[in-house]
Amino acid sequence: MLPAEFIKSLQNLIPSDRLYFDPVDCYAYAYDNSRKFFPPECVIFPLTTDETAKTVRLCNQFKIPLTPRGRGTGTAGGSLAEQGGATLSLERMTQIISIDPPNRALVTEPGVLNETIQAAAKPHGFFWPPDPSSAAFSTIGGNLATSAGGPHAVKYGTTRDHVLGLTAVTGKGDIIKTGCYTTKGVVGYDLTRLLIGSEGTLAVITEMTLKLTPLPAAKSGLVAHYQNADSCASAIVSIMKEPQGPSALEFLDSGSLNLIRARNPELLPSDSQAMLMIEVDGTEHEIPETTAKLLAACQNSGLLKAVSVQNAADLWKVRKTLSPLLRDIAPKKINEDIVVPVDKIPRLLAGLSALCKQYQIANINIGHAGNGNIHVNLLIDPDNPSESERAYKCLDQIFDLVISLNGTLSGEHGIGSEKRPYIGKELNDATLILMKQIKLTFDPNNILNPGKLFP
Repeated sequence: MLPAEFIKSLQNLIPSDRLYFDPVDCYAYAYDNSRKFFPPECVIFPLTTDETAKTVRLCNQFKIPLTPRGRGTGTAGGSLAEQGGATLSLERMTQIISIDPPNRALVTEPGVLNETIQAAAKPHGFFWPPDPSSAAFSTIGGNLATSAGGPHAVKYGTTRDHVLGLTAVTGKGDIIKTGCYTTKGVVGYDLTRLLIGSEGTLAVITEMTLKLTPLPAAKSGLVAHYQNADSCASAIVSIMKEPQGPSALEFLDSGSLNLIRARNPELLPSDSQAMLMIEVDGTEHEIPETTAKLLAACQNSGLLKAVSVQNAADLWKVRKTLSPLLRDIAPKKINEDIVVPVDKIPRLLAGLSALCKQYQIANINIGHAGNGNIHVNLLIDPDNPSESERAYKCLDQIFDLVISLNGTLSGEHGIGSEKRPYIGKELNDATLILMKQIKLTFDPNNILNPGKLFP
């Protein structure tokens, strides 16, 4: 229960229309896309950096856990108030502060939707490359918190590559500025990259300066269908060998294709057991040459057909139908976003198939193949204890497989609470100790998103 003095001080700081104490009102902030449920005791909606700093200081004074949150679209439980206390919702900080085409910069508050950022940059001939699948619903602050990249990271890089600077509030309530407004700058440590992907455990980001990229003149693409996952995985390796690579390269396995066919039979050929969606962007002159090279790279004995897609928007129709279908058939599925080097994808897919067969767990794999980022979906019935137990044993070995292939446990979803027990598989004790020391430097009372990341 929150101390009465804390509540009174908070009410003096934040107007009543930006405070929730009623459990009914707080309910909407008790879950995210992980489907876990941890209700906060109150929800706070700051509008400024100064309000955020004063709120953090107050929580420090009373040792109240404070969980930063965007729109709750994350899948790893990172925005949940696992230890109770307060949730700090940044969703009402929705101002795009400036758009600066000569300097290719956009300054924004954290509550702006990813999609809104793109819409604001487009009239000026620019875009912001990170494009998570939840772009229409997720905030830019949440995007930075997990370094969510999306399919175009294969050409343009991840979120960390496109942020110039930040304004943030540390766990002590100090307002800090990191990075700079220019694309060159080496003054001090790179705290910007440190905070991006830190899942709100070090500081609350209240303003970010994004580096914009010119919109490509044109887009096109290919769709390639294969007899099996092995031939498809081999094609991925061949495609990524090409210096003129794709701007996006997405993989769908037989399970995902069968699921789509069951609901939308007209979208896919009946004999396809694996599929690649390949986007190409550039100038009108570049695209035909690049497309021809990638089409040649698609060729192997398992290729059924490869066809050009002139309208890039059509390329994503199949992909966008899949996520809702997965939730329909397995609302409690285990969803992981493992990454391996691209040339290890064939071994990864073979290993996943063997492990899921061994543990008798249904599995669907999709992902950003150009980065080796495969989203593994273990489809389980949470009311079946035996199946859940087998699934988590399978998951443990999947993570071992990933590490053995020189991969990483998360590409863009973060660790949160979901992958917390496994982080020691990737990071040794010395590394974890150093990270915990950094956490205490930023947040000595451990009030910011406590319990996340570290076991």
